[in-house]
Amino acid sequence: MRPSRRQVLAAAAGAGLLGPVLAADPSGFRLGVLPFGTVSWEAEVIRSLRLDEAEGFRLEQVRLAGNDAARIAFLGGQVDAIVSDLLWAARLRNEGRAVHFLPFSATEGALMVPPETEISQLGDLKGKRIGIAGGALDKNWLLLRAAAEREGLDLPNAASIAYGAPPILAEKLQSGELDAALLYWTFCARLEARGFRRLIGADEIAGRFGVTDRLALLGYLVDEPQGGDRIRLIQGFLRASQAAKGELVSSDAAWALVRPLMEAPDEATFQALRRYFLDGIPRRAVAAERADAERLFEVLARVGGEKLVGRGASLPPGLYWDPPV
Repeated sequence: MRPSRRQVLAAAAGAGLLGPVLAADPSGFRLGVLPFGTVSWEAEVIRSLRLDEAEGFRLEQVRLAGNDAARIAFLGGQVDAIVSDLLWAARLRNEGRAVHFLPFSATEGALMVPPETEISQLGDLKGKRIGIAGGALDKNWLLLRAAAEREGLDLPNAASIAYGAPPILAEKLQSGELDAALLYWTFCARLEARGFRRLIGADEIAGRFGVTDRLALLGYLVDEPQGGDRIRLIQGFLRASQAAKGELVSSDAAWALVRPLMEAPDEATFQALRRYFLDGIPRRAVAAERADAERLFEVLARVGGEKLVGRGASLPPGLYWDPPV
């Protein structure tokens, strides 16, 4: 069972980790990365091509065990940035933690079904066995529920729902123990390479609720900088991040650096992962991202309530990183 946000905060408090701690090296930028996360792909390109040095800082990768460990490390100031959820960032800022959100990826999860299946639309999910990654308050699940409700289907009661870890759910879908599985995009890409197909993606659902384009719901979280040097450091990191993405868009050599980290057993899986990653690179202005985020926040707040978004009624001002020139 995943620890609750209260347990995460309590663990951080117990360890004396709730106050921001600046890097000992003023030119160092400590980025929290997960063992199999796509953040490490970008970080590897930055490191190997010395894109950090070109911007006058040194990128330090801090290996963390999982999402909860990453949140604790960020809350305690043990890292300068992690990639996390827009909703969690909004909740932190609404509750008084001055964080900023820098869009990282617009690739989202999807509901995957076997190659040969009778399921072709949401209504066909009635009576089916559905695996849900991320738990009852996962944003992808809440969006799927909201979309089903629009079609008169109370999905939690109309289907057999099983929450679980993505790798386990993916295995159960392949073995026929599940009829469909709502999974994170890296697992979707791996299944797609084996012939499974997307029934509907979170980005498609968001479009049904007024989101005008693909919205980055994952982003780098940084604490509001104190002083010009910290602003310049974050700006330098952001430029290095954008340069790394540019290399991944245009260069096979950049992917040669990343491939050992991808655990892609074959060319089809590698190509699927590569395509999903590139499709998710944010390309919109901050104002457009925020406008769509506000629309989606309303939907998720309605379905998930305070347990998901906290007491904030809307996205807080200043959430997106948009420093003065």
